[in-house]
Amino acid sequence: MPQPTIECDFLIAGSGAAGLAAATVAAHRGLRVVLAEKAQVLGGTTAWSGGWIWAPGNPVCARNGIHETSDAPKRYLQSVLGNAFNEDLASAFLSAAPEMVDFFERETALCFEPGLKIPDTYSDLPGAGQGGRSVIAQPYDGRALGKAIDLLRPPLRETSFMGLPIQAGPDLRAFMTATRSAASALYVARRMARHLWDLARHGRAMQLRNGNALVARLIRSALDLGVDLRPGHALTDVVSEDGRVTGAVLDTAKGQVHVTARRGVVLASGGYPHDLARRNATFPRPETHLPLAVPDATGDGVRIGEAAGGQPATELAAPGAWCPVSHVTWPDGSTGTFPHIIDRGKPGVIGVLASGKRFCNEGLGYHDYVRAMLQVIPEDEDPASWLICDHRFLRRYGLGIVRPAPLPIAPWRRSGYLKRGQTVPELARACGIDAAALKETVEGYNDSAARGEDPEFGRGTSAYMRLQGDPGNLPNPCVAPITHAPFYAVKVLPGSFGTFAGLRTDGAARVLDAEGLPIPGLYAAGTDMASVMGGHYPAGGINLGPALTFGFIAGRHAAGANA
Repeated sequence: MPQPTIECDFLIAGSGAAGLAAATVAAHRGLRVVLAEKAQVLGGTTAWSGGWIWAPGNPVCARNGIHETSDAPKRYLQSVLGNAFNEDLASAFLSAAPEMVDFFERETALCFEPGLKIPDTYSDLPGAGQGGRSVIAQPYDGRALGKAIDLLRPPLRETSFMGLPIQAGPDLRAFMTATRSAASALYVARRMARHLWDLARHGRAMQLRNGNALVARLIRSALDLGVDLRPGHALTDVVSEDGRVTGAVLDTAKGQVHVTARRGVVLASGGYPHDLARRNATFPRPETHLPLAVPDATGDGVRIGEAAGGQPATELAAPGAWCPVSHVTWPDGSTGTFPHIIDRGKPGVIGVLASGKRFCNEGLGYHDYVRAMLQVIPEDEDPASWLICDHRFLRRYGLGIVRPAPLPIAPWRRSGYLKRGQTVPELARACGIDAAALKETVEGYNDSAARGEDPEFGRGTSAYMRLQGDPGNLPNPCVAPITHAPFYAVKVLPGSFGTFAGLRTDGAARVLDAEGLPIPGLYAAGTDMASVMGGHYPAGGINLGPALTFGFIAGRHAAGANA
């Protein structure tokens, strides 16, 4: 019996930022586009993300008074990446990123808010931006998707509040200060009242923000342009004729489907964070690694690209986008992973090893925190650290999944997630930390912190660190003593947002073969593509920025290619 066949111009495998961007651009340029997604919902890890997009020179920030050419961002990338700097990829990204933002704003349902005060991570390096290189999708009312809202992957439980996405900036600040500000309390009350209504009526959040808003707006745009969205369709192979990729095979619940794709195929399936064999072969200390990516990201695109002649990058500074995480066990017995993005930078918390000693500047980027852990912890020891704080800190800022006052902390103590001690040595014993050393570490830190200083690691000495701190904490927004008993700790492990080590491509997002030549008709974007950042993490949004940009480039290139 003949197998079903789909005919189109362009096939995209994966529905995160990269895949939806490629589909939308190609459809806007007149191509018949099919987007295949292995999961039953769309959005991939993008739908779980914070949603920030690094796009230097973008028109949104330019309208708000920040103008720059690609020269400064290029110098910054050269400073951070060093020998990993790829001229072809970096130039293509920096040139196309502003065009990408402009296209989506003018032609689709995707529009942005500027990140005017968000500095690059290494804000003291040549070319570093002090703000205005980032954008985020504007909040979106999920009701505008109609029945297609069922296609949208819900937000990550650990980083939402009762399923409600909360956006870094004024939105998060209001939730954090709801017990200390009447205006914040009123704002939160309104947001929560609407959310509870949405839960009762729709069974999910409809006030969409962060990556969820980005994906929702891209789904709306793709539908408006006639993209054929196919959840539950997993890419298993690509088909080539005379050296050119012209189609693919998809696996569905009803059997295989063959696709003819005249202009080619884009691999955008989310990298390999849950491909255990490949992760074990490339990641340091893989036995305890906790990915933040969706479980469907099992390396399909990279594996299929290799079979078609593509080459995975092996020389990157790091194979993954590191982030410190903690393992969460919910009261109902389910488990999850929490990313420690914001709490480490607040005043009154330090990170220590089992030795009881600090090992890095806790306010640096999340990638740097994990890199420091992996560098200093011996191979025969558990690659873990503990974030240590006092009662005042916990109730004011929260720690990991533990929310600030007035939300309860007792469930997290019962689950073992949150450790407590009436004294610092008692806390150390509860965690298995050297008690005498931790007492000495906290006392030494407190002596300087009382003056707003951190001579050991320099907390609060850069614009990036100060943004993560608390401006109301003077004289240093990133430093405060740890003195108010009881004391608390959360165990932190190496994790990642996703993989960097995808397939090698050129500046047109075409997959390269062993000779460094493009494979006709085969593109890769997102984490199926080797990161333009070379395994470094120069700024927040360096995953989504290139994903959207190279998806945009792939769709534009395919639409302009000869039939």
